[in-house]
Amino acid sequence: MTSAPSRRTATPTRSAFDDLLGGGALHSVYQPLVDLRSGATLGHEALLRGPAGTAWASPLTLLEDARAAGRLVDLERASLTAAFSGAGPGHRSGPATLFVNVEPQTLTAHLDPVLEVLEARPRGLQVVVEITERALAADPARILAAADRLRSAGCAIALDDVGARPASLAFVPLLRPEVVKLDLGLLRTLEDPQTVVVAGAVRDYAEQSGAEVVAEGVEDADDLTRAVVLGATLGQGWYWGRPGPVPGAARHAPERFAAHAPLPSQHRTTPFDLASAVRTVQRAPKRLLVPLSTTLELAAQHSLVPPMVLSCFQHERYVTPATARRYAGLAQRLPFVAALGEDMPAEPAPGVRGWALDVRDPLVDEWTVLVLGAHAASALVARAAGDADSDGDRPFDMVVTHDRALVTAAARAVVRRLSVG
Repeated sequence: MTSAPSRRTATPTRSAFDDLLGGGALHSVYQPLVDLRSGATLGHEALLRGPAGTAWASPLTLLEDARAAGRLVDLERASLTAAFSGAGPGHRSGPATLFVNVEPQTLTAHLDPVLEVLEARPRGLQVVVEITERALAADPARILAAADRLRSAGCAIALDDVGARPASLAFVPLLRPEVVKLDLGLLRTLEDPQTVVVAGAVRDYAEQSGAEVVAEGVEDADDLTRAVVLGATLGQGWYWGRPGPVPGAARHAPERFAAHAPLPSQHRTTPFDLASAVRTVQRAPKRLLVPLSTTLELAAQHSLVPPMVLSCFQHERYVTPATARRYAGLAQRLPFVAALGEDMPAEPAPGVRGWALDVRDPLVDEWTVLVLGAHAASALVARAAGDADSDGDRPFDMVVTHDRALVTAAARAVVRRLSVG
């Protein structure tokens, strides 16, 4: 039995965590995911628990203390091992689907140890990895890369807490989650027009992609009705019972949670490469492209569900004081605004995320504005095509598109460059 204290009084020692991780005190409880049409259980979520009667019985305290002790990765490995052990062949009669949680810090910095455990999972166990929405804006490039590696390992992706913050909806088209889990607060605020807007955006994504939508926190028949109105296809909550020590009986429906094929990395691909391959390229002077750019930015501000804006300026010097003011205004209204260019500072305008491009990156030759969100998809994609004339007006080859698939691919090519650290 571990010697974890009944209350936290100081940063836990390494030896205390050694005792916890090696003593078999970690275990999982399992909560069913239920099909709202048939009432059938289709899978379970593994919820981490520590030794009863201690502060570590709470998964939040476990995670907090693991970070403080520098043992988060070790805890993640132990948590997954416990989840798979409790859901293994000795506890079920056939193939099954299991949802597991992995912390954003682990996904972005220490994914290899997690993949080792995932690849050793029991045969016939289909795994869906839950990623919290707060991870996306913090380090989008590494989260997308981690999602692709998880899919290569046969795991689908569930985006958790969608609707808690607007950034989650803006990133949904890029992450392409196979499962969207609605923030439980939406179930309690169905009369709020903003909740209806969020639910509509998720429903639209689900209809286009075939994603499952999960309503969490279903506690009674009224909640069940609300979940259906929100567009959920699956439900979780005490309406179907408390989490149990082993998974209950479930109908295996692997096609409902099949992982997407990973997309090409597009590390050196640019939006212009993608757009010019499938669209007619036209040439125009810079002075005529400026109104197009500002119109896209204005439309983004007035979108019902705020989108992200990704802009490539070639060089930091093209972010004029007027442009900086305009982008500061965008950042006040939108969940994620990024500016890329050679010598770009980390914050070229208040609230704007800046990324400096390597002079060898082909993106430094492009002037691009991408607007992407739940209801918005538009882009101006242009590449410098010559020297400026006597008035300083420079020609660009350009494509303007509202094709969602093309805008999404272009946005992924840009976001791949936004790695933190």
